[in-house]
Amino acid sequence: MAKKRPQTKAKRPQITDGEIPVVGAREPCPCGSGRRYKACHGRAAAHAVTELVHRPFEGLPGECDWVALRELVPAATAGLTLKDGLPEGVPAVTLATVLPMAWPALRRDDGSVLLGLQNDTSSGDLSRDLADILQRALEAEPGTPVQGRRAPADGPRLQDLLDPEGAFEPEVHSGFEFWVPDPAGATPEVSASLERANAAAIPTVKLQGVDAAYWCETPEKNHLRWVMPHPEEQLLDALARLHAAGRSSLGEGTRLVGSFRAHGLTVPVWDLPSGVKAEDVEKPAAEFAERLAAALASDAPLTPDERRARGGLTNRQVTLS
Repeated sequence: MAKKRPQTKAKRPQITDGEIPVVGAREPCPCGSGRRYKACHGRAAAHAVTELVHRPFEGLPGECDWVALRELVPAATAGLTLKDGLPEGVPAVTLATVLPMAWPALRRDDGSVLLGLQNDTSSGDLSRDLADILQRALEAEPGTPVQGRRAPADGPRLQDLLDPEGAFEPEVHSGFEFWVPDPAGATPEVSASLERANAAAIPTVKLQGVDAAYWCETPEKNHLRWVMPHPEEQLLDALARLHAAGRSSLGEGTRLVGSFRAHGLTVPVWDLPSGVKAEDVEKPAAEFAERLAAALASDAPLTPDERRARGGLTNRQVTLS
């Protein structure tokens, strides 16, 4: 019989569980054990996933815009107001859809903080994961990025850190130049990341006359995607009433094609002709909002035509999160 090799205890870096970053399941575990992440700290992480929070941004100012910036908008920023005010040495905290190198957060050289929204997180509560990243960014050394990790299960959520009365006013950008205050001084890696991101960004515009509605341009047709806060069943009934009555479009050549769910909210989608720009749908969208309000107020049973319209809308519905 072959002799068993004696097991040696390799010295591991002194890293606590809370400091183990999240990496690919088949990559070496960052703790230095020599095992794959999924067979080491990844096993504990899999069991530590919290119960899925379907509406992670509920209770935050601008919940619908949070969802839009997470799922729909390539390049945007929004200033964040903290409950306890800004810590000393932190002139501003800004939410950004994406950061260079897919960093979860960045403490800039001037001390300000950029918090990335469109990153993968390791638990079922996106709000808790983002709050953990934000807290660590506020304490990071200026000029350093903050990596993701498994957030403590009892840690705060964004609702605990952000001022519920603070304004949330997204600014949509045509590209990601907001990453680098001084493009000439950017590292080659950041410059390359900026070039790739700008090349992939879909032109997007936030409508001004209604809340959380975003126009976007694609090669074949344009779209309007509108994140709405209403209860899903009530909203689908209202959309069905308007659709059956021929009042769900946003003008000639436009069509309500369905909706999708994202972070607990429903997002109706319209197809628009390629020549229809964001400014062209401002007035029709405002008029549709008035029709929708009236339809939402109705509690009459759906007619057969309205039920068929509702079935068509729900058959085309998907869930993003």
